[in-house]
Amino acid sequence: MILDFPADAPLIRLHPDDNVAVARAALDPAAAAGLPLDFSVRDRIAQGHKMALTAIAPGEPVVKYGQVIGVASRPIARGEHVHTQNLAMADFALEHAFCAGARPTDFVPEAQRATFLGFPRPDGRAGTRNYLAVISSVNCSATVAKAVAARFAGRRGLDAFPNVDGIIPLTHGGGCAINTEAEGYLYLTRVLAGYAVHPNVGAVLMIGLGCETNQIHLLLKRHGLVEGDALRSLTIQGTGGTRASIAAGVAAVEAMLPALDAVRRVPCPAAHLTLALECGGSDGYSGISANPALGHAADLLVRNGGTAVLAETPEIYGAEHLLTRRAATPAVAEKLLARIDWWRDYAARGRAELNNNPSFGNKAGGLTTILEKSLGAVAKGGGTRLNAVYEYAEPITERGFVFMDTPGYDPVAVTGQVAGGCNVVAFTTGRGSVSGFKPAPTLKLATNSAMFARMSEDMDIDCGTIVDGRETVAEVGERIFRAVLDTASGRPSLSETFDYGDNEFVPWQVGAVM
Repeated sequence: MILDFPADAPLIRLHPDDNVAVARAALDPAAAAGLPLDFSVRDRIAQGHKMALTAIAPGEPVVKYGQVIGVASRPIARGEHVHTQNLAMADFALEHAFCAGARPTDFVPEAQRATFLGFPRPDGRAGTRNYLAVISSVNCSATVAKAVAARFAGRRGLDAFPNVDGIIPLTHGGGCAINTEAEGYLYLTRVLAGYAVHPNVGAVLMIGLGCETNQIHLLLKRHGLVEGDALRSLTIQGTGGTRASIAAGVAAVEAMLPALDAVRRVPCPAAHLTLALECGGSDGYSGISANPALGHAADLLVRNGGTAVLAETPEIYGAEHLLTRRAATPAVAEKLLARIDWWRDYAARGRAELNNNPSFGNKAGGLTTILEKSLGAVAKGGGTRLNAVYEYAEPITERGFVFMDTPGYDPVAVTGQVAGGCNVVAFTTGRGSVSGFKPAPTLKLATNSAMFARMSEDMDIDCGTIVDGRETVAEVGERIFRAVLDTASGRPSLSETFDYGDNEFVPWQVGAVM
């Protein structure tokens, strides 16, 4: 990425081949003095939106990041606002140079690698938090699961257990009327099992109704889990109804708390960190500031032995060639393209298409096509080689930079990443997303300083300093990396300060509900 206009210039051009630039601040035709090009602004151009640097004829490509983001749907004059009124989506043949950009990782010498204070787990992993999770196997047991957790809300009854971060209910809308051989059932059980063994969860109570398709004993057997002192279950029908089950659930939680509290934070290598890379409520600055800065932080984590997990397959669509170029092996590249093909089929089955426009908020923030959004989103993945591609909620076992196939819908995507083992989340946003994602602490990264100031109670890091030239991408990336380490060591994110994040557990429901 090249910011080749001066820091005080009103436009940002990201690559020498670009025929559009991004407005640093709102531009008005009546006050266009100081532009680094010899022409006038023809339209009012909002902050973060695009302006044409050259005349573009109908059907000609519009280029940003040095990549095609669409074609002109009508003549575009120099200085004109480029957006939905004159920029259209188009199909382009992508050139895949498998593994051409995959280079060995420049690891930090082991003795100098970063560390954090984490909770060691029996399986050799380390948590950044120490929660007890109350998991419902089916929607029919969600009320009881929430009621059990509510008995401990606001840390009621937890004063004697200072090392326990809280009791969290993990409830959902599925669990029955599904085919046990279908993708939807596999995804759901992967998610529930992934959270049950998550490094940030030290004890688990599973609650079922009793007659549901998603039987707890079958779920545990399928994923190799065994009940014991830190993993207990009950069914409402077997226990004698809702009130009896709530009482039994509270008793089970209380019995598990002493052992959970006995775990202490100890120094752990950064190799135990698995960072979810997510963006939502994006704007025209996402691919300029927060996303590349997070990519730099991801590279630092990988160089220190950790893992960074990119996701949201529909939001890498059109930019997948940048990832296959970095694939460690041709098989990794092929697996990524196979997931893209799956999505084409999935979208067709739902009478949708991957060539969709960004959301209302994305458009308002300056993003016009999915190609433009995807090119900015991929920047979160930094520049290290792509070591593996995982299906939704699969356990992440490969270290380094990896990809997980998820929808672009933020709560569903992050639920899959956390189920896979992500124990910290970094979430970039230009419009102001406010999700929390317990049990994984979540850092919110603002793409622009105006929104950061407006939503200062929700945004952890201001990346808008890149836009106005106060910091470089590398400098902000270093800040993000240090914030990840501090958060992993126990410093609360802002969402944790307000105890947010209970409602973002959303497993992906795929397939027929009968």
